[in-house]
Amino acid sequence: MQNATTAPVIEVQDLTCGYGATVVLQKVSFSVCARELFFVIGGSGCGKSTLLRCLIGLLKPTQGDVAYFGKSFTQSEALDRRAILKSFGVLYQDNALWSSMTLAENVSLPLEEHTALSRRDREEIVALKLTQVGLAGAEDLFPAELSGGMKKRAALARALALDPAIVFFDEPSEGLDPITSRAMDQLILQVRETLGTTMVIVSHQLSSIFRLADRAIFLDHAAKGIIAEGAPNELAATSTDPRVRDFLNQDADSLKRPDHSSK
Repeated sequence: MQNATTAPVIEVQDLTCGYGATVVLQKVSFSVCARELFFVIGGSGCGKSTLLRCLIGLLKPTQGDVAYFGKSFTQSEALDRRAILKSFGVLYQDNALWSSMTLAENVSLPLEEHTALSRRDREEIVALKLTQVGLAGAEDLFPAELSGGMKKRAALARALALDPAIVFFDEPSEGLDPITSRAMDQLILQVRETLGTTMVIVSHQLSSIFRLADRAIFLDHAAKGIIAEGAPNELAATSTDPRVRDFLNQDADSLKRPDHSSK
């Protein structure tokens, strides 16, 4: 694990969640440290998206707790919950950009909802955020005018609008070609390096997992929880669980994460 302090910014304890009578995850516990590139990985149907929904407050767990910076998110009152929500941003798998709004209007939405900034101040922040993701000057474009990679960057700019300490990503490379996917990975590294942001990334893309992850938890459908935790390279080399080995070694030789310990 690189560039992570020992103090966790996210603590998940005995989390159980699902839909109706169907339990998807049971008694899941883990923590995420500051500045960490933390991945949630595993095969289809293992509960990655369900876990993300619990972490960002879209799904209420039936048991357990999610805490941010030592404060319970799951059990918080409305005012405290709103304050915690402002501490993280989310990049959704489908980007969730409003098609009828320009990029400037999309990125400005969190600022309008959560701050009392003037229009001029909001415009300055929007321009800064679009510059940070490589979309300087694109304020007046609409989502339909953008490529897939540009839409991901625009969605990231919106997720960064409030300068969150944590950003959650739901399959950030989904639908991107290999070159654009690599560029997105480099942008994620750049944001972490520049802003010190903690990243929690749900992904099944092996190239991104090995390229980026400081640490990962491996979820399994049958186990309804975590069956492995650690650096992906180490898990691929040393795990005794065939489910973990088979997933991580599909093309291991060409996908090993490079050493960027200086980042």
